[in-house]
Amino acid sequence: MPARQRPPSPARDLIPDRPDLGALRSAAAGCTACDLYRDATQTVFGEGAAEAEVMLVGEQPGDGEDRAGRPFVGPAGRVLDQALEEAGIERRLAYVTNVVKHFKFERRGKLRLHKKPNAEQVHACFPWLEAELQVVQPRVLVLLGATAAQALLGSSFRVSRQRGEFLDSGLAPRVLATVHPSSILRAPDEEARALAYKGFVADLAVVAEELAANAGGGAPRKPPETRPPETRRKVQ
Repeated sequence: MPARQRPPSPARDLIPDRPDLGALRSAAAGCTACDLYRDATQTVFGEGAAEAEVMLVGEQPGDGEDRAGRPFVGPAGRVLDQALEEAGIERRLAYVTNVVKHFKFERRGKLRLHKKPNAEQVHACFPWLEAELQVVQPRVLVLLGATAAQALLGSSFRVSRQRGEFLDSGLAPRVLATVHPSSILRAPDEEARALAYKGFVADLAVVAEELAANAGGGAPRKPPETRPPETRRKVQ
């Protein structure tokens, strides 16, 4: 029996006819395609240059990002900044964003604790990421964590099996998956955190080497394939 196809996300109707990052950010600010907008402070859209060579995609904004309105500015963002620097990638030259643009959380007293977005919420928000890919057209696309990787590469993809290697995909000339920096913060002890961080930097170093090899030349970038995630060819 064929898999059930979801109807198009209402967010598609908000995408400008000739989008640029500014127009997309303004349009996304009013998005109500899923229920997450009701409790979140604001839409947290991607950030960076339209001509960025590398795009990094995470799961969703956290508490700090929700309040600031900017992606990767909380604890996980600080881990990402440090790892990018050690790998030799300038954060200011990258475009950073998330699959889901609103913070999903559960309350524990005064705390707002991260809660993983479900498939319907990922699907509802996907047109924004699709449009970001079309505008930026990065040379290297880095998927941070399982939610981002499975949203773009298929539900069967496992980061643990294929992290740190370039994958066959039409999304960008080079596509690589690695862990989300928040997973490093959740490691059980200092030794485990150090080991996880070392692996994360090593994965990003693969990206840095690719960017360096193509600096000032290389094949022209082509628009990415951007079919809805549930119809995308799965990477085995």
